[in-house]
Amino acid sequence: MNTQEVAQAGKVAAWLLLYDGHTPMFHFVLEGLTEADARKRLDTPANHPIWLAGSLVQERFEMANVLGLQEKQQAHELFDNHKGIQPDAEYPSLDTLRADWERITPMLREAFAKATSDQLNGPNPWPMPGMDEINLLDMLLYCIDRESYCIGQLGLWRRLLNYPPMRYQ
Repeated sequence: MNTQEVAQAGKVAAWLLLYDGHTPMFHFVLEGLTEADARKRLDTPANHPIWLAGSLVQERFEMANVLGLQEKQQAHELFDNHKGIQPDAEYPSLDTLRADWERITPMLREAFAKATSDQLNGPNPWPMPGMDEINLLDMLLYCIDRESYCIGQLGLWRRLLNYPPMRYQ
């Protein structure tokens, strides 16, 4: 195994570790939230919990699709193209988002596990400033890291809305 293969194997292992950790956390961080509270912004411009959850679901669908699937979440139009929060939009229920998370999660994990080295070393499908030189695997790592960020925001929302902290088991 050469240095590049070792580095790629480490990145794949890191992605899987985070993916498998985030999968139940999505449910834990939303646990007990009411639909009304999940739509609150508390007089701030912050993204409400429903938007954050929907964005997480959309990101998993986007990662799956770049790996060869052709799937969409039920609220695809609200999140397509990394759309920001739309104040007057009717966002889906937490149950709808949970169902889509459950649907895409095993499909994405399987698509990632089947991805070839050539595929993972392929071009970044979502160019961003400062990320011109990264490959698909590096971008997938960025996406999985973003999941940590969004789950953290949802954890903060739990406390701001007077819910207990997220459980881990």
